[in-house]
Amino acid sequence: MSFDPMAAAVDWLDAYRAGDIESILEMYARDAEIHCGCDGMKTISDANGRRAYWLDRLRTCPALDLDNLQPWEGAVVLSYVTRAGIVSTSLTFNSQGKITSQVCGFSN
Repeated sequence: MSFDPMAAAVDWLDAYRAGDIESILEMYARDAEIHCGCDGMKTISDANGRRAYWLDRLRTCPALDLDNLQPWEGAVVLSYVTRAGIVSTSLTFNSQGKITSQVCGFSN
């Protein structure tokens, strides 16, 4: 990879914390999937679904602070604080630095 996945994950969280939906959406590959277990498991795999997901997410569960950030088996795992608790998210990137997979859920 010619990019820094840890820095890309921090950029993702910074855009999330800022509520910058356009920057967030630009970070995803065209065929990226989001698997979210925060409010019941849902899978989103198209651009319209990602936009609807993020509009709701920014409104109902904004990110506040970084809790932890670690590389893990070809991905970056970060956890962040929300009003509802700590969310753990795994981000996988392609060689162009775009997110290909996001898996998230509240930490127990």
